[in-house]
Amino acid sequence: MQISAFAFALILACMHIFAKNMRFIQIIPRSRFLSLGGGVSVGYVFIHILPELKEHQELIEHHGILLSYLEHHAYLLAMLGLIVFYALEKMAKESQRKNQQDRGINQPTKGTFWLHISSFAFYNGLIGYLLIHRDSEGLLSLILYVIAMALHFIVVDYGLRTHHKDIYNRIGRWVLALAVLLGWAIGVLTEIPESVLALFFAFLSGAIILNVLKEELPEDRESSTWAFSLGAIGYIALLLLVS
Repeated sequence: MQISAFAFALILACMHIFAKNMRFIQIIPRSRFLSLGGGVSVGYVFIHILPELKEHQELIEHHGILLSYLEHHAYLLAMLGLIVFYALEKMAKESQRKNQQDRGINQPTKGTFWLHISSFAFYNGLIGYLLIHRDSEGLLSLILYVIAMALHFIVVDYGLRTHHKDIYNRIGRWVLALAVLLGWAIGVLTEIPESVLALFFAFLSGAIILNVLKEELPEDRESSTWAFSLGAIGYIALLLLVS
């Protein structure tokens, strides 16, 4: 299974490396493929990730870690993941606007770039780690996970390239590709305590929801409602069929 997981880690890494060569992904009007990929990602979150949050919530409560005086640790961390990546998105847009006004450069500052990319490197590393350590076992479950995350990476890549442009192509995509492989390697060499992984998993679920919806909701994206719905409904049907 580790060999299969390594092959899938390479596939996920390649999503960032080669996404810029996918000519059918246009900025405006938005490619229907991006909306379909966003729908698949949302379907995976609501059918697979959110139900697992309940299990992680029970695990966190059992170990009494972090915010033990509160009742819904996992859900709070999911909300934190959403808030953190929302703040990063707003920061990147503001930096891009200010840099355009001050220097005539239509992209965020290098400091903002590195903060943004570092956050997504952690995000990708956790996704790579989950190729080895996931609640659902079996090759079919792994394949479905990889399909959802591969499409999600294309959507994320599109958003980051829109913000950071040339510096993302030169540096950012390689950092994110390496982060996936590093996460896989950490998963092979060690195992994070289940209670700590539950915290990371909860944070990731909120981040995934935000990173999909921020690409679909703005009016200037001209997203395809039918493609998004097809991706979400079709993937949910597939998950229910094989479960």
